[in-house]
Amino acid sequence: QVQLVESGGGLVQAGGSLRLSCAASGRTFSSYAMGWFRQAPGKEREFVAAIRWSTGSADYADSVKGRFTISRDSAKNTVYLHMNSLKPEDTAVYYCASKPWASMSRIVNHFHDWGQGTQVTVSS
Repeated sequence: QVQLVESGGGLVQAGGSLRLSCAASGRTFSSYAMGWFRQAPGKEREFVAAIRWSTGSADYADSVKGRFTISRDSAKNTVYLHMNSLKPEDTAVYYCASKPWASMSRIVNHFHDWGQGTQVTVSS
């Protein structure tokens, strides 16, 4: 059974940085893709970034490209989201998700397992 546990959220001023972590367990993730999604109040959950565990190849939403970086540490079974130049519109609950079969996707329903989420609040 896959378990994903996010951490690292918090309150930060605009222009600041945060690093989110997603500790993954219950599977061998080498054949998986991992994703970060976010959901702001009153809005649908949206794609942020994804990474293919085996190769490290990544995909980003246009809204975060150049500011966010997704990475993974295979030794720790952990996926990270490094967030720089944060904006108030980045405020949301951020979720880690896993997708079997390493093909990349931006679609929420393609990801099977989800963490509980971590709140990121960016003040102006």
